[in-house]
Amino acid sequence: MRHYSFMLGRLAGFFLLLVAVSAQAAAKGSLVIAGGALRADNAVVWQRIVALAGGQGARIAVIPAAAGNPERSGKQLVQTLSRYGAAAFVLPVAPRLPGDVRKAANDPALAAAVRSAGGVYFSGGDQGRITQALRNPDGSNSLVLDAVWEMYRRGGVIAGTSAGAAIMSSTMFYEAGSVLATLQNGVEDGREIAPGLGFVGNELFIDQHLLIRGRFARMLPVMVKKGYRLGLGIDENTAAVVGPDRQLEVIGYKGALLLDLARATVDRQQTAFNVSNVAISYLDHGDRLDLASGALLPSGDKADGKVDPARPANFGAVYTADILGNTTVVDVMAKLVDSDQTQALGLAFGGPPAAAGKAGFEFRFSRTADTIGYASATSEAYSVYRLRLDVRPIALGWPQYDYR
Repeated sequence: MRHYSFMLGRLAGFFLLLVAVSAQAAAKGSLVIAGGALRADNAVVWQRIVALAGGQGARIAVIPAAAGNPERSGKQLVQTLSRYGAAAFVLPVAPRLPGDVRKAANDPALAAAVRSAGGVYFSGGDQGRITQALRNPDGSNSLVLDAVWEMYRRGGVIAGTSAGAAIMSSTMFYEAGSVLATLQNGVEDGREIAPGLGFVGNELFIDQHLLIRGRFARMLPVMVKKGYRLGLGIDENTAAVVGPDRQLEVIGYKGALLLDLARATVDRQQTAFNVSNVAISYLDHGDRLDLASGALLPSGDKADGKVDPARPANFGAVYTADILGNTTVVDVMAKLVDSDQTQALGLAFGGPPAAAGKAGFEFRFSRTADTIGYASATSEAYSVYRLRLDVRPIALGWPQYDYR
């Protein structure tokens, strides 16, 4: 059976990486990318946004374009940012606000307000509404979007949650189905995926609501299709902060999953989705990633807690029949990295009616020579770096019962 590597994709991806790094090097600003459901009491994230915007009194423009009720969302976000010391204001650019959104997005006065601010915050909701609002019908940037880029390149911060996180990469989910359906059916441009605004550059794919909704697996078909090497999925009430030096730090309630396809392969003779040799890492609160070099650095409470494979804390098989469950993937990874086992197995299936004619999937996690685990000295948290992940389609035979 022949396996085709991503060689051409890697060459193209490497070129895009050079272009992206060059473009990002010119930007002096930072990004705060929250994975959704960002609570108003998550002080570490909100304080970081305000600090990066210039500190107490910093002017931050709130763009509620994604929100179903942008007036209410904008007002609440202004109140939250103001509570943490910002001079926040709503920028009335949203498809669901009264008036012509195209006219508002190309209003020189609104663009000037953004340009002179220290930061911009994008609300959650529907990411398609953000690109609809800020891009002209011909695909060009509106005046407001150009102003956001100018503010960012000058040294300001761009922050956003949920939909506001999805737009950060050059490709975003648009009208995606369930995680399992995405694996089974793939993704198409203009349907499941669409162009984002690309603030984080072309080398990193971003997804949100990641762990609590079991979404890590849906990133893989997008990354394979679009040639991404790196994918970062951020959990709810958590944020990834990306500085102008391309250092990424995870802050907030939980963490983020990093997928690296640098050595991955796909069996093109298989019609169902499959991928082998993906490096998967879990970055916990306080962990850092150097996007340029790929170096991972654990948080201070884990720095002296490197897991010793010769002295495992867990024994026996590591297995789950629902790898797409709430935070299940992180639980499996944490057990495996500190286990007497070298492999863990997870399955993903739909119910019998949905499964007819559709593949299920096996997720095999393996410890390798590159795998490193760190355990916190103050909690039960782990950081897990570079497990190997192989995904292959499998069929499950359902027993036939006569319930009559």
